[in-house]
Amino acid sequence: MFCTDGDALVVTHQHETLRIEAWGADSVRVRAWQFGPPSIDVGALEEPSPGGRPVVDVADDGRSGSLVNGALRAEVTFPIAEVGGNSVPLIRFVSAQTGDELLAEQREHYSWPGSRVFVGNRSGMGEVRQNFRAYEDERLFGMGQRTHGFLDQKGLTLDLVQRNAEVSIPFVVSSRGYGFLWNNPAIGTAEFGLNHTRWSAEQSQSIDYWVTTGTPERILAHYADATGHTPVLPRWASGFWQSKLRYRNQEELLEVVREYRRRGVPLSVIVTDYFHWTAMGDYRLDPEEYPDPEAMMEELEEAGVKLMVSIWPTVSSLSENFERMQDDGLLIGSDQGTEFLATIQDKGMEKAMPIAFYDATNPATRRFVWDTVKRNYFDLGVRVWWLDACEPEIIPGHYANLRYWAGPGAQVAGIYPRENARIFAEGMASAGRTPEDSETVLLCRSGWAGQQKYGAAIWSGDIAPTWESLRAQVRAGLSIAMSGIPWWTTDIGGFHGGNVADPAYRELVIRWFQFGAFCPLFRLHGYREPRPEVGWAASGGPNEIWSYGEEAYEIIRSVVLMRERLRPYIDEQMRVAAAVGTPPMRPLFVDFPDDPAAWGVEDQMMFGPDVLVAPVLEPGARARTVYLPGEDLWTEARTGHVMRGGRRIEVEAPLDSVPVFLRNGADLPILE
Repeated sequence: MFCTDGDALVVTHQHETLRIEAWGADSVRVRAWQFGPPSIDVGALEEPSPGGRPVVDVADDGRSGSLVNGALRAEVTFPIAEVGGNSVPLIRFVSAQTGDELLAEQREHYSWPGSRVFVGNRSGMGEVRQNFRAYEDERLFGMGQRTHGFLDQKGLTLDLVQRNAEVSIPFVVSSRGYGFLWNNPAIGTAEFGLNHTRWSAEQSQSIDYWVTTGTPERILAHYADATGHTPVLPRWASGFWQSKLRYRNQEELLEVVREYRRRGVPLSVIVTDYFHWTAMGDYRLDPEEYPDPEAMMEELEEAGVKLMVSIWPTVSSLSENFERMQDDGLLIGSDQGTEFLATIQDKGMEKAMPIAFYDATNPATRRFVWDTVKRNYFDLGVRVWWLDACEPEIIPGHYANLRYWAGPGAQVAGIYPRENARIFAEGMASAGRTPEDSETVLLCRSGWAGQQKYGAAIWSGDIAPTWESLRAQVRAGLSIAMSGIPWWTTDIGGFHGGNVADPAYRELVIRWFQFGAFCPLFRLHGYREPRPEVGWAASGGPNEIWSYGEEAYEIIRSVVLMRERLRPYIDEQMRVAAAVGTPPMRPLFVDFPDDPAAWGVEDQMMFGPDVLVAPVLEPGARARTVYLPGEDLWTEARTGHVMRGGRRIEVEAPLDSVPVFLRNGADLPILE
């Protein structure tokens, strides 16, 4: 049966209800369920903004219907069953202007099942699968952040699960002119095969997805409207951030800041990493290591440097808050066994012991955690938060055994990093006495759809200090940009090791700095050699910009100063990102969608509309091939040479320089 419900098209067939409705400009939301409607909705979609009324139509024969919303038309047909088959309604999305097919549902098999598959488990939930046609010439971009080293996701199968360095955001932008959000945080899989595209969830009550259309830039704008806009990045955050595995005490941290001042190198943020606390879950500075935090914060403020503190969602049984959090039901539960979900050697422990995690999906937990953080950090003047291990990093990763306040773990696990960011964004907004107090920048190791609205930046997790890893970072950063997260950064130099005295590693760090300076956030971090066994006392080798020898220092210093000169331009791009959703770091095709060659470039990027960057990604390389897109004029920043776009060129890249091109005479201070 086809019918209308306000501005929605509703189709019922046997036990299934299919609901299609306009959801923002040029966009529709599709929901399908069997029997009764779902009781849980923790997806990313906000209420759609008011717009033009969609046109809903039902055919006289009752076997088809359509909904037109701006440039997108959704057609639902009830095809005649093939021999031995079972007829089910299918949806096809087309351009309302041209009639060209953008995306269409496809049956798994001509007889059974259909395109939307529900496999119940007698609990009202079960596995769901959604199938679409595959298109041979299609390219797909986004899907969060991955370590596989590809920008184009076509041909890949991806786990929909949060892991260290693997950020699952189920949103793709297609070269066919559509964007697609799988609005389901359940553990599952996305398959972008040659024979089909298939989304699946291991445990869910319904199918829920959102489709939009336009150029890549318009698709990202529609997505921001649908899931939330990032705030404007605070002015201080576009500068240089200094970090290493762990500064062990107040004096060690302050001495690094003083050395930056002595050398005249600008610094925006200094980081105190994990184990600065008394115990996991106490959320306060260890007074033995930080005996006078008020004086520390006063000196940092006078230097113009922000302190970022690491906050883990882990709670040790030795924490002063553990019993309260356990008794009040503020911890993640488990269907079977205890609530201890990983092990770590925290302060006061002779060896690794079990730990719990707070349940960020619980409003009571969010209030308790923020009240504690406010009292122990915010009231001291801390305004920057490092939300580490926020997947959450349970080991083993048996999400089906977890129970969140929001629902069963396998059904809602994807939203945890988003709700964890929410603690701090909402807390800052409520506690701030001035507008500056509520400016939120959260450095998160994981994320889900819509997390950008909480001021969340993603970084690429604990990665290797290798050239292969650097090459993967370019694709990872561009992928997160195409997933609706405008703020991103990487551990310059990689995390797991790196010998600062090794000339080969110094070259890698220089090239990583040259790439990192054109990322939305600019940050040095890592666990350098010598590395004792990881534990609460570990600190690692030196990791300041002067740690890599005089030649490297002079080059790195010049990169930091170049970034400083570019900050007015960067700040403007951050305002654009907040207003319309265009990320500052992005693939070439976002600015040049009509250039077919731009869609195939994976190792270059645009940094705002006027800067093209071609990072050097091979050891010993002193030149590289660069594609100049479109018909614009491009000026090589190092030489001043002007070239017409639409061609590939060979560019020199001495160790102290990275190929940068300025579009149509843009006047930006790349060179001193």
